[in-house]
Amino acid sequence: MNGLLCYCRAGFEPELAGELTDRAAEAGFAGYARTERNSGHVVFACEDADALSRAVPWSTLIFARQKLRLFAELRGLDPRDRIAPMLAALPPGIRFGELVMEHPDSDAAKPLAGLARSLGNALRPALRKADLLTREDNPRLQRLHVCLLDGDHALLATGEPEDSAPWPLGIPRLRMHADAPSRSALKLEEALLVLLDERERKALLREGMRAADLGAAPGGWTWVLLRNGLRVQSVDNGPLRPHVLDSGRVEHLRADGFSWQPQQPLDWMVCDMVEQPRRVAERMASWLREGWCRHAIFNLKLPMKKRWQETRLCLDLFAQQAQQPLTIRAKQLYHDREEITVFATPARRG
Repeated sequence: MNGLLCYCRAGFEPELAGELTDRAAEAGFAGYARTERNSGHVVFACEDADALSRAVPWSTLIFARQKLRLFAELRGLDPRDRIAPMLAALPPGIRFGELVMEHPDSDAAKPLAGLARSLGNALRPALRKADLLTREDNPRLQRLHVCLLDGDHALLATGEPEDSAPWPLGIPRLRMHADAPSRSALKLEEALLVLLDERERKALLREGMRAADLGAAPGGWTWVLLRNGLRVQSVDNGPLRPHVLDSGRVEHLRADGFSWQPQQPLDWMVCDMVEQPRRVAERMASWLREGWCRHAIFNLKLPMKKRWQETRLCLDLFAQQAQQPLTIRAKQLYHDREEITVFATPARRG
C-alpha cells in the first residue's frame, strides 16, 4: 500500500477526496481516492507517494486536518498478537521519534479509543526493544502513526515533523476559557495556532497592534485579540459581553460589518459573519486591496453541495480581487463546522 492518509471532519470525505484528486492531477501524479462517507479519513493511493507528498504539503491542504505517508494496511489482525505483524510491516532503516496511536474522529471509530491506548502501551516497548523508537520522544524525527479502523484492521503511516500536524488526528486540544464570551473564541485560537507558525505569531501579534472584528457580537474573536495584546474596533449592531468592554482596549461600533471601513489602516481584520461565501470573499479582498488592513483571518460558510468547488472559486476570487501578492492559507479547523477559515498576509519577497 502506497499513498497518503489524511484525516478530516466526518462528512467532508468527498471534499477531501476531491481536493486530493485535483491537487495530485495538477502536480502530475496519477492515483485515486478511497473513502467512505462519515469515516473521518481518506486514503489517496499513488505509486510514488513520497514525491506526491512533497508536491502537496500539508499546509496547503484545506480539508485535511492531518497528512501522513501511508505504507501499510493490515487486515485480519489476530487479537492475540497484533504487534508482530505491525513490526514486520515497518519500512527498513527508519528509527521513529514518537508513536502515535489513533482512530478516525468518527462516531464509528470512537469506541476504539481504549484499544488504541492499550495497544500503544504494548507496542512502544516492543519498538524500543527492537531499537525502532527513541527512548524519549524526539520531535525532530519521523513519527509512526498507527490508525485503527477496527479491532483487526489498521493503517500504518509516517508523519514528517515539518509537513504534518503535530497533534494526534491533527486536532489541537484547546479548552474553553471561563471568560470567553462564546465558543467561537476557540475557532480564532485554533486558527492562530494552525494557520500561523511560531515565528509569524510572534511577529504579527504584538502588543498595541490595532484590529477590527467584523460581526463581533458577542465578542469571542475580540476577546482572543485582546488576549494577544491588540486594541480592537468591534463592529456589530448586536451587544458585546460587558467584561469585554471593561478592558478599555475595545471600541464597540454599532454598524454593518459589510459597509463599515476604518478611518486609518489597521494591522488586522478578522471576520466571522454569516453570509454567502462569495460575498464575504469579495468584501475581504477589498480590505486588502484598499489597504484597510495588513493581515486578515476570516471564515467562509460553505453551501451544502459542491463545497470543494465553491471553496476553490471563493479563494480564487479573493486572490484576484485583492490585487496584490498574498500568502493565503485555508483550513477546515476542528472547531469549524460547515465552513473554512482563511488567513491572508502580504507575500514575503524573495
